[in-house]
Amino acid sequence: MAMPVSVGPYGQTQPSCFDRVKMGFMMGFAVGMAAGAMFGTFSCLRIGMRGRELMGGVGKTMMQSGGTFGTFMAIGMGIRC
Repeated sequence: MAMPVSVGPYGQTQPSCFDRVKMGFMMGFAVGMAAGAMFGTFSCLRIGMRGRELMGGVGKTMMQSGGTFGTFMAIGMGIRC
């Protein structure tokens, strides 16, 4: 006997657990990138970086903070499944 599919209030199906984890990662990555842009810019300017070196430093900080925050958000969404 097949299990019924859960249906939302307007006929749409609920996202799967993997979709929720993926969405949590993407949201966390976006927030982490924004925070990394702010903190990375300030810290790189404070130590005197300019030009190409500044862009590389800010980009590296954005990717690191985006990946870290995205991972934690994905774990949080996975726990909620």
